[in-house]
Amino acid sequence: MKKYYAIFFVRARSMVQYKMAAFAGIATQIFWAFIYVMIFRALYSEASHFEPISLTQTLSFLWLGQSMMPLLPFRLDKEIETQIRSGQVAYELLRPIDLYGVFFARSLAFRCIPVLLRSCPLWAIAGWFFQLQAPSSFTSLIGFVLSFGGAIVLSSAITTLISITLFWTISGDGIKRLILPISSLLSGILLPLPLFPEWMQSFLSWQPFRGLIDIPCRIYTGMIAAENVVFFLAFQIFWTGVFVWMGRTLLKKFIRRIAIQGG
Repeated sequence: MKKYYAIFFVRARSMVQYKMAAFAGIATQIFWAFIYVMIFRALYSEASHFEPISLTQTLSFLWLGQSMMPLLPFRLDKEIETQIRSGQVAYELLRPIDLYGVFFARSLAFRCIPVLLRSCPLWAIAGWFFQLQAPSSFTSLIGFVLSFGGAIVLSSAITTLISITLFWTISGDGIKRLILPISSLLSGILLPLPLFPEWMQSFLSWQPFRGLIDIPCRIYTGMIAAENVVFFLAFQIFWTGVFVWMGRTLLKKFIRRIAIQGG
């Protein structure tokens, strides 16, 4: 495992250098959060029936969702893309190391560092000035921290799977453009999932993308009771395992048929 830790920390140190990108991201997310806040305030002021989630909870969803936006798996590690497209991945195949482990460690750093650089300052700013409510209880806070970590790992597993598809698609633009609207809609970052129509709730409650944004936000706001937190953490672990299994299976299947372009 030491070699994978080393890969993670090397990639993490390189990602930490992009502090200005993180600051720009914070400014951008505050801008978009303001727009969403105004939209939802207007919607709630005109609502004629009971909503399944209060305005205060909705605003917390918005701020938390904007801070966790780097977890949406629509961007890939450019170095991995370059290695596959140029044929340099052949050197990785010759090393006595698991290629999936390499990709996952790099994807974990690629997801972890940007979201930490962006989310922590944004939570502080939103909490002090923009009505981000505190966690409903200490248990909710601990549960949120754990589910936030689970969301990072789940996002990394999805990112790794998408990266592996480059072995047979060469250009990953199509799947990246497809995954953006899907993950944005189903994660709850555009619209909190409790506000979707009732007939969609059964599907939304079991699809994996809710583990990226929806579950951490529900735990934070207390919509998920303390006694149910373990179940939802297990939900994130389950889908992480599914994506890891899919990634390993596809990599094992297609690595025998890989065609190196260039290199």
